[in-house]
Amino acid sequence: MNHEPAPATITPYEDGPLLVRGDVEVRSQDGEVLRPGGTVVALCRCGRSAVKPFCDGTHKVPSRGK
Repeated sequence: MNHEPAPATITPYEDGPLLVRGDVEVRSQDGEVLRPGGTVVALCRCGRSAVKPFCDGTHKVPSRGK
């Protein structure tokens, strides 16, 4: 039985991550697999995550100077 990959959908959340749903595999710019195939991935957009490129919720913490 062949598994058909689910098409990926990307939803940007205001002041939050990009939520990617579907069969996705995240790789570094060098091609290294950072996260094997999965069905939901949250990608950082604020630039403050300690686990980039993934979101760790840091966007919820007020930043200095704001």
